[in-house]
Amino acid sequence: MKYPITLDALEVLDAIDRKGSFAAAANELFRVPSAISYTVQKLEQDLDVVLFRKEGRRAVLTQAGLVLLEQGREILDATQRLALAAKKTHSGWEPVFNIAIDSILDFDFIYPLIAKFYEVLPDIEINIFEEVLGGAQEAISSNRADLVIGVGPVSTPNQGIKYQKIRQIEWVFTVAPDHELVHAPLPLSRQQIEQHRFIVVRDSSRNQAPQSHRVFSKRPVLSVPSVAEKIKALRSGLGIGFLPAHRIQPLLGQGLLIALPVEDAAPIETSHMAWKTTNKGKVLHWFIEQLSGHEFS
Repeated sequence: MKYPITLDALEVLDAIDRKGSFAAAANELFRVPSAISYTVQKLEQDLDVVLFRKEGRRAVLTQAGLVLLEQGREILDATQRLALAAKKTHSGWEPVFNIAIDSILDFDFIYPLIAKFYEVLPDIEINIFEEVLGGAQEAISSNRADLVIGVGPVSTPNQGIKYQKIRQIEWVFTVAPDHELVHAPLPLSRQQIEQHRFIVVRDSSRNQAPQSHRVFSKRPVLSVPSVAEKIKALRSGLGIGFLPAHRIQPLLGQGLLIALPVEDAAPIETSHMAWKTTNKGKVLHWFIEQLSGHEFS
């Protein structure tokens, strides 16, 4: 099937619109004006539409021409990105890079790093995703992400995935300042805790059974999408739960959340970043190198 709309024709339309005349477009594209006129006339004939009208010395797009040019510029931009992506892939720089960050970490650390990366390669597309519990491990196992930051302990390490420790995670049992457990005998027993509603973060796994950690409640839980939302829900007094200590130190210091000792204390966990060992991309290894010296607060 022959398509009348070519990249060359779209480039001609774009140049005429920007320069205001066929002659100026011809000069920009290093062609003779008759070649520009022929391209437009042939396109109009093939599409059976009028694309330009004369207003004085200027060539002005008709409504049909505006529609064609508006969407045509999107095609030209996409073509340019495609060519750039092919060139970067050939040189070892991934054109698109996906980073999954576990909800246990605050995302603030990643933005200065991306800004630093953009100083070197501003045209790489970077996608950031939030994952929870088993979703972080699944993201790297299923190639949903090129790099996962904050993946928890792995009972059976996956062959072909490299895990690098980034920090220890201390879990603290937390309630709002006006919660009745604040006045209960300490340390809190499981029997005391299970009478209250737990707030949990939903596992973001898509292809495996969802996980749930440190839930002792006999009551229906309140499920939220992230650790940040869990902190808000706990501050609102909607329930109780364990939180990573590093995420709530300022709130504990201000008395906006209260940490209470419990008999069944949560063990300290190790958080990792992980990537496929078969991935030799330069973007991946740039981020690994930068993060290896980063202090995760």
